[in-house]
Amino acid sequence: MRVPLSWLREYVDLPPTETGRDVQAKLVAVGLEVETVEQIGAGLKGPLVVGKVLTIEELEGFKKPIRFCTVDVGSANGTGEPQEIVCGARNFAVGDKVVVVLPGAVLPGDFAIAARKTYGRTSHGMICSTDELGMGDDGTHGIIVLPPEHEAGTDAIELLELVDEVLDIAVTPDRGYCLSMRGVARETAIAYGLPLRDPALLDVPAPNAYGYPVKVADPIGCDRFTARTVVGLQPEARSPIWMQRRLQKAGMRPISLAVDVTNYVMLELGQPLHAYDRTRIDGPIGVRRAEQGEKLTTLDGTVRVLDAADLVITDNRGPIGLAGVMGGANTEIADASEDAHTTEVVIEAAHFDAISIARTARRHKLASEASKRFERGVDPQAAAAAAQRTVDLLVLLAGGTAEAGVTEVSAPSGPRTITMAADHPDRVAGVAYGRETVVRRLQEVGCDVYGQDELLVTAPSWRPDLNEPNDLAEEVIRLEGYENLPSTLPTPPSGRGLTDRQRLHRRVGRALAGAGYVEALNYPFTGEAVLDQLGLEADDARRRTVRLVNPLSDEEPSLRTTLLPGLLGALRRNDGRGSHDLALFETGLVFRPTGQETKPVRLPVDRRPSDEEIAALDAALPRQPRRAAVVLAGAREQAGWWGKGRPADWADSVEAARTIAREAGVDLTVRADQHAPWHPGRCAALYVTVAGEETLFGHAGELHPRVIKELHLPERTCAMEVELDVLEQAVDGALQAPRISTFPVATQDVALVVDARVPAAEVEQALREGAGELLESLRLFDVFTGEQIGEGRKSLAYALRFRAADRTLTVDEASAARDAAVALAAERTGAVLRGA
Repeated sequence: MRVPLSWLREYVDLPPTETGRDVQAKLVAVGLEVETVEQIGAGLKGPLVVGKVLTIEELEGFKKPIRFCTVDVGSANGTGEPQEIVCGARNFAVGDKVVVVLPGAVLPGDFAIAARKTYGRTSHGMICSTDELGMGDDGTHGIIVLPPEHEAGTDAIELLELVDEVLDIAVTPDRGYCLSMRGVARETAIAYGLPLRDPALLDVPAPNAYGYPVKVADPIGCDRFTARTVVGLQPEARSPIWMQRRLQKAGMRPISLAVDVTNYVMLELGQPLHAYDRTRIDGPIGVRRAEQGEKLTTLDGTVRVLDAADLVITDNRGPIGLAGVMGGANTEIADASEDAHTTEVVIEAAHFDAISIARTARRHKLASEASKRFERGVDPQAAAAAAQRTVDLLVLLAGGTAEAGVTEVSAPSGPRTITMAADHPDRVAGVAYGRETVVRRLQEVGCDVYGQDELLVTAPSWRPDLNEPNDLAEEVIRLEGYENLPSTLPTPPSGRGLTDRQRLHRRVGRALAGAGYVEALNYPFTGEAVLDQLGLEADDARRRTVRLVNPLSDEEPSLRTTLLPGLLGALRRNDGRGSHDLALFETGLVFRPTGQETKPVRLPVDRRPSDEEIAALDAALPRQPRRAAVVLAGAREQAGWWGKGRPADWADSVEAARTIAREAGVDLTVRADQHAPWHPGRCAALYVTVAGEETLFGHAGELHPRVIKELHLPERTCAMEVELDVLEQAVDGALQAPRISTFPVATQDVALVVDARVPAAEVEQALREGAGELLESLRLFDVFTGEQIGEGRKSLAYALRFRAADRTLTVDEASAARDAAVALAAERTGAVLRGA
C-alpha cells in the first residue's frame, strides 16, 4: 500500500515538521512494515509553470516531426514575452495549457535545463510530459495538457503536487484494513495519540424500494450488496489534477472520471467498487455461482472459462463480472475518447466471502486490487458509505444527479463479541498493563469494551482478524510497544549440551571445510527430470519420492532422495559464471519412503498429544536419514611457482569420505562397484563396520560421461555421497585420541605385483591384518604398470610404519611383521614381491 504523506495529513493533524521517516518510525513501532519512504520530486527545482500555447510552426526536413512553439508563461520568464520552445510531441494544439520548464530549472535525475540550439532554432526551455517530471503513467505517454481554467504562469510544482513523500507499506494478510488510507490513518492517529477524521462517517440515506433491482442467490458468498445510480454525467468531465496525482502516487493509472472515482474511494475507504454503464445492463443485477463452463470476457480482454465455484455478477444475458475480482467488458464504462459516452452509471459496493474470492483469483491467475482487499477482509459496514462517497464525487465532479433509489441487500449478521479476562494481556506479555490501559488500547482500535475483571469486547467490523482473547492481547501488546517487553533469557539446566549426533555432524562439516570444500545449502526438492538425467533405473529406490501437495515449482514437486541434484546444480551455476575450480559439500536430510507409512493422524490442539499419538504420527513419516555429499570439478591443486597443479579426480572424492570417517574414528573399506550416476569403471563402494558386519556407507568416484553431458557439467566431474546415520552407528564408544609413543618408528617399504583386476583395497586389508598390532600406519605411495611386470599386472608400493608402545623394535621384529603381511597378501590376492 503506497501512502502519500500529503493525503495522510487530510485525516490526521500531524505536526508540520514531521517527515516521512518520522511517520515510518512511528508506524513500525505499532507493527506496520513500512518498507521504504519514497521522496517524490527530490532534486526538482523551478521555474516550472503553466503555459498557454500561442503558435505552432511545423519544421520540415528532419527524420521525425518537429514543432517550433511560442508559449505564454506570464511573468515567470521575467519579461512577459512568449517563450520559444522546440518540441517533438504532437498531442497538444494552439490554445492548450501545458507545463513548461524554463532555463535554470532542474528536473528529477539532476537534468539541468538551459537554452540550447537544436533543429536550427534556439529552444528556451521544454514542454514537459509526465515521465520527465517523474509523475508516473497517465496513459498518454505524451505532453501534459492541463484543464483550461489554470492561468499561464501558475506554479506547476504546487499545482501538480510534484514534491511529496510516499510510504510503501507491506500489508500482512491479517491487516487488510491497512490497504486503505482510512486504515493507515487510524494506525497513525493511534501512534501519535491524535484524533482521527474518519472519512467513512457520512450521511447515508436509508435503503428503499426505488433503487436498481438486485437479486443475491448466494448470501454466503455475498452477504451485502449496495447499489446506487447516478445519471446525467457530463461526457467531457475529466478527473481533477488532485485526484489524478493521488492515484499516481498510490501506484494507479488515471483512466476516466467514473473509473478514477471508484479507484479513489477504494484507496480512501478500502472498499472495492465497480461502476457499470447502466445502458449496457440488461435487467436486474444478480449474484450467483457460475455454471461450469460459462464464459466471461473480463476488462483485460481475456475470455475466461468459469468454474462452478466462481462467484459472478449477472444480468439477464449471463455473467457481467467476476465478483470481487474484475468486471466484464460488456458493461465497461466508456472512455471519454470513445464515441459512445457513458452518462448513467450503477455503482456496486458489495461484501464478498474472502475465501471464495481468494480461490477465484488464484484459479484464474487474476490478482487485482479488489481481490487483494477482499481476500484479506473488507469492512462490510463500509459498503454504504463507500457508495455514498462515490455518488458525492460523481455529482460534484461530473455534474451528475443522484437518483433517490438506494438498494441494499444484506444477510442477517450480528457483532462479534469476545470474552477476555482483564489481566489476560498482562499474563501473555509478562507485563502489568492494568485494566485501564487494556481498555484504552482496545477502544483505540475500534472495540467496544464493557465489564470489570471480565471484559466483554465487541470487535469492530473492519477487523475480521480479532476472534479470540489472544488476538486482543496482541493488539494491546503491539500498541504498548514490543520494544518495552522485558527480555529474559531462559536458564538451561546444567550438564546439557550438544548430543553426540550433533557433535559428529558439526565435526564432519568442519572437516570438509578444512579440506577445502565450500558448503552449499540447496532446496530439498527434486523432480523426475533430474532423476532421469542421473541415469537411475526404474526400480531404483531413489525414484520412490514423497510428492508435495503444494510444491513451489511444478518442475520440482517432490522431496529429494539424494543430495547430488542440488549440489550438481550449484556446481553448474558457478561453473557457468566463471568459477571453474570447484569443491562443494552439503549435509542434510533426504526423504526415503518405504511404502510402509500409515495414514497420518490429526493431532489435537486443546491438549498435549499422547505418546501413542506422536508415535502414530512418526509412523506416517518417511525415513529421513542425514547424508553428506561432495562434488568436485576443475583443479584440486593450483599450479604456481611451487610446481604443477593437478585436476580433481575420483581419488579426491574417496579421500573426502575418508575425511568424514576419520572424524568418527571409523575405518573405511573401499571396493570397486557399479552404481548410478557414477562411471562404472571409476566408482567405489564405501563400507564401515557396524555391529561386526560390513555396512554400505555410500559411494564415490567420477560421474558417468552421459550424466555429465545431460546435466551440462564440466568434464571429469566427481562426486561422493554417504549416510551419516550409518557412520553414527559404526562409532564404537567415545572417540579415542591418538597415543604418542616415545619410541622410534621402523619403516619398511614393500612393492607387490598383483593382477590388474585386484582392488588395491583388498591388498591393503590383507597387509593390515597380516602385520598385526605392531603396524601403526599403511600408505599406498605408488602404482606402476608396464612391460617390466607383464601385461595385465600392476605393482602396488606401500610404506609400512611399525612401532611398539613399550620398546624400540629390532630390525628382525619389523622384518618379521612385514613378511607376515606379505604372506597374507600373497595368500588372499596372489600378490608376489616385485623383483623376487
